[in-house]
Amino acid sequence: METIDYNGQEDWSSDAILQRYTLYCKQLQVNESVDLTPKTLVQGDKKWIWPVMEIVIEGIENGEIACKLIGIEFIEQDRKFSFGKILKSNTARALRRTNLEEEDKKRIRRRLVSMLLTGNVPHEYKEYAKLLKKVGLENYRENLEESINRSNQYVMKYFNYLIDVY
Repeated sequence: METIDYNGQEDWSSDAILQRYTLYCKQLQVNESVDLTPKTLVQGDKKWIWPVMEIVIEGIENGEIACKLIGIEFIEQDRKFSFGKILKSNTARALRRTNLEEEDKKRIRRRLVSMLLTGNVPHEYKEYAKLLKKVGLENYRENLEESINRSNQYVMKYFNYLIDVY
């Protein structure tokens, strides 16, 4: 049977995500309440396995702390994923709608400002900018104003969006 697995490899395989979820639940002393079994479809001699990140995103939306940590790790990745634009956009949207601790905000802020400074503004940065707006620029504003690449129209689009807010 041919298997088409839309999950990532290594650290982003469905098994690796499940292991991290279990570990986070133990560390945070919370019950594992999300079933991270990926959705599958079998037709004839083909089996499709959908991304576990879809379930993680639902967990973030439902306030699951361990899912939130995995979501933050996911947006910190530069790797390419199947359905990556959609999954990363949806992850950012879910994170924007959940309760974030100060450490979560710091990680998100550091990652998203770094992306803007390096000119790495992929499709999902639209949702990233909204998330960054929520967590705030804090002490990164001055650095952005001094170091931003003003010749990159895409970078400037998000820079202006963020600066107009403050």
